Amino acid sequence: MVMTASQMLPLGTVAPAFRLPDAHGKTFSLDDFAAAKALVVVFMCNHCPFVRHLRAALAELGRDAAARGYAMIGINSNDTDAYPADGADAMRREVTEQGYVFPYLVDGDQAVAHAYHAACTPDFYVFDRDLRLVYRGQFDDSRPGNGVPVTGGDLRGAIEAVLADRPVPADQRPSIGCNIKWRPGRAPAWFGAQA
Repeated sequence: MVMTASQMLPLGTVAPAFRLPDAHGKTFSLDDFAAAKALVVVFMCNHCPFVRHLRAALAELGRDAAARGYAMIGINSNDTDAYPADGADAMRREVTEQGYVFPYLVDGDQAVAHAYHAACTPDFYVFDRDLRLVYRGQFDDSRPGNGVPVTGGDLRGAIEAVLADRPVPADQRPSIGCNIKWRPGRAPAWFGAQA
């Protein structure tokens, strides 16, 4: 396990467009979420211990999004040839077992991870109703084994600010997790410094 930090895409960045299938083959695009009060994008996977540590909280956040009019999506950009535990069959099981109500999408060619400068799992982004980035960073201070309770305080604070039309504080801490498992020849230039 290689611990990797978020690349911290510049605030104000417009959400890069995507068109991705979920594990069942249903396709979603950025346009499907244009009417949402906010959009939460989570780069995640099934096998990473950092994501596994947050699974119940991610499911709860997805239910909250559905109830309150903001949108949430998960994106799995890992190389599923090298990491079959992150493949479509395993994703379908994960959705069912964890009770995810948000779309969990497959970024097979890793182009979306590149566009978002996603580096790790989990990597969190919050976009406002104009699809401009207002938050990127950690869920909270909890990590596997550190004894800090999972609250989602950092991410939820950003979401609440957007929903209340308040500014999101610019002082944001990077997420920490496993590096995205890049396909051969697909790793971004900065990856060599992280590996």
